[in-house]
Amino acid sequence: MPTDKTPITVAHGDGIGPEIMAATLEILEAGGAELAIETIEVGEKLYESGFSSGIRPDSWESIHRTGVLLKAPITTPQGGGVKSLNVTIRKTLALFANVRPSRAYHPYIRTHFPDLDLVIVRENEEDLYTGIEHRQTDDVVQCLKLISRPGCERIVRYAFEYARKRPRRKLTCMSKDNIMKMTDGLFHRVFNEVAAEYPDVETEHMIIDIGMARVADTPERFDVIVTLNLYGDILSDIVGQISGSVGVGGSANIGEKAAMFEAIHGSAPDIAGKGVANPSGLLLAGVKMLEHIGQSEAADRVQKAWLKTIEDGVHTGDLYRPELSKRRVGTAEFAEAVIERMGEEPSRLPVSHYPSVDMRKTKPRRTRPAAKALVGVDVFLHVRWDQEGDPNELAAGLLGAPVTPLRLDSISSRGLKIWPDGAPETVEADHCRCRFLADRPGRQLTHQDIAVLLARLAERGFDFIKTEHLYEFDGQRGYSLAQGQ
Repeated sequence: MPTDKTPITVAHGDGIGPEIMAATLEILEAGGAELAIETIEVGEKLYESGFSSGIRPDSWESIHRTGVLLKAPITTPQGGGVKSLNVTIRKTLALFANVRPSRAYHPYIRTHFPDLDLVIVRENEEDLYTGIEHRQTDDVVQCLKLISRPGCERIVRYAFEYARKRPRRKLTCMSKDNIMKMTDGLFHRVFNEVAAEYPDVETEHMIIDIGMARVADTPERFDVIVTLNLYGDILSDIVGQISGSVGVGGSANIGEKAAMFEAIHGSAPDIAGKGVANPSGLLLAGVKMLEHIGQSEAADRVQKAWLKTIEDGVHTGDLYRPELSKRRVGTAEFAEAVIERMGEEPSRLPVSHYPSVDMRKTKPRRTRPAAKALVGVDVFLHVRWDQEGDPNELAAGLLGAPVTPLRLDSISSRGLKIWPDGAPETVEADHCRCRFLADRPGRQLTHQDIAVLLARLAERGFDFIKTEHLYEFDGQRGYSLAQGQ
């Protein structure tokens, strides 16, 4: 039979997930949401059943079909190479924008920042969350931080479009480009380039550490913050906590063809099954979902009933304060209280609205390919100092290999130069980067030149574990120097 209901996919999750999802769906239905629900199973049970991704292949069919996923928290097993399902879903569906609004509900939820009202727009697919890690020596492991120009531009444009629809029209970029000059530097540079197209939006840039400190101290000075994946994850939890409780935080993960809505907190297995969990984070994520699928009237009705419940002092245990609250309730009782107030208006707390962004305006511009020249190679060695002596002896061994047209330029350990002229106080790890550059300026190397170098190093017993080619792009160095160079 034909239906006007909007298809969505629902995952009940782990821990407190089934409890808060049941409460959320009950409230959404009471608020007039027209939803055709397809249920899938994800998370802990599937990991234990041998599905290393935490999701069955047929569940993807539902998500692709509906394009909307409302997901409760899940439990990801620690260690063992198991990947986060949240990250997998975000990347598989190209949900590049993680949007986390946070506001204070003063005076009904205790906070030191009654005027807090800001939004974190977090890049959702790149950065250290690519999860590309390797153990390379006895002592050293690595994680690759990958940042792309299209990824930066897409999230920055999204943030500008979002900020433009907020009353304050202010956007803050946060990065750590004083240290990571290439990766975070690219993000900051793209932000500046795009800012020129939005003269109606006030902009600023902050180094992420002092930026987080200022958010924790004076969050009311911020409106919309755009940042990279890891920073955004940490920052949004900080903001959620200082707003009063992470238990009322919901987030949206937005892409061109799909979206996922979830609470920002975890599965809290320590209170699972006790009926005390706060469903508010997932419920407010559901409100965002209703706006996303065009059911804004139901979204307003649900949000107003929730605000009225909070104003009336009906609070779950995580929010309950004797001086602020009137009644302490569990999960089901809280849902009943919200439903009882459906159609009522809050007396003091305003309704929040979540701007929609025209995804056509977030598309990155095509860039001109640069002139690319191979000028050297970094060869990473597993060094056993009891066999290979000190850095000077290691360099002597490397210099003894006929490697024309390459010359040994430097050796570094954990990013710090240890040859030539290394400091005697430096502690060398068993992991060294040996930089070979072209033996004269302007010479362009070939892959064969590098293959010959590696063959000669292998003949001499050097244990190389990784290489990175060094390039110039339009004559500009495309690699960082070691600390101390």
